[in-house]
Amino acid sequence: MPEGDMIYRAARTLHRALAGRTVTEFETVLPALARVDVDQGVVGRSIERVEAKGKWTLMHFSQDLILLTHMLMSGSWHIYRPGEQWQSSRSDMRIAIHTAEILAVGFRIPVAEFHSSDSLRRRTGFSNLGPALLTGKFDENVAIQRLSSRPDLEVGAALVTQSLIAGIGNIFKSEVCFASNVNPFRKIGSLHPDELRRLVSVAQKFLKANVLTHSGDGITTHHNLRTATPNIDQADRVWVYQRKDQPCRKCGTPINAWKQGPMAQTTYWCPQCQPLGETARCANS
Repeated sequence: MPEGDMIYRAARTLHRALAGRTVTEFETVLPALARVDVDQGVVGRSIERVEAKGKWTLMHFSQDLILLTHMLMSGSWHIYRPGEQWQSSRSDMRIAIHTAEILAVGFRIPVAEFHSSDSLRRRTGFSNLGPALLTGKFDENVAIQRLSSRPDLEVGAALVTQSLIAGIGNIFKSEVCFASNVNPFRKIGSLHPDELRRLVSVAQKFLKANVLTHSGDGITTHHNLRTATPNIDQADRVWVYQRKDQPCRKCGTPINAWKQGPMAQTTYWCPQCQPLGETARCANS
């Protein structure tokens, strides 16, 4: 599933391409969207802005119509000039938003819904999102309070729970825990307030660093002389993610990996730099 930084960059690209433009044609193979188009009309509306919140993308049209999408594992948005060849098959098209100068195509998007401002506030899974790390209104204290409300959760599982803090995925989860010197299998309730604050601060720092103008497509949390080299492996850009049995970049201890959470996603950590502590469950039990 894409991380929050990728969704943010995609929304920013869509906004720059579409904001202020008028829809000249709307295509979709999704019946629920087609029904709204027939009943309310998308053509003729202007696109006011496109934004990301956590892992969701919101496209705001005039007259209070909002297209809410979630990429999950398969979806993507592409931008084309009229007549330009698509990079994916038309059979994968789910949504196409035409303007006079730009065409935005959503391929293989599994979740796409039209909302008003009122219905969006009631939308389960979106309305209860935690503070989004990449929004200008992000409140570190609220994020800490949300995480603290689940003392029973392991740290790694809590960080990817979008109702607690929005935007962190499986890669950033491991990287944030490592950079914060916190074992991802400790319980939230075992953390000192300074540790919890450090997790949130590092998470925001990492995500922000990956949405700069010069940031590439791959996630970078670890920098060395090769980081600036084009097309380097993802493993050269990170501290621990997908580096099982390789030496820790700080102490040389082999990196561990273990499945975690209800989706059994793999978590990576250094047992020397991130000791488990007495209050947390053993990762291998």
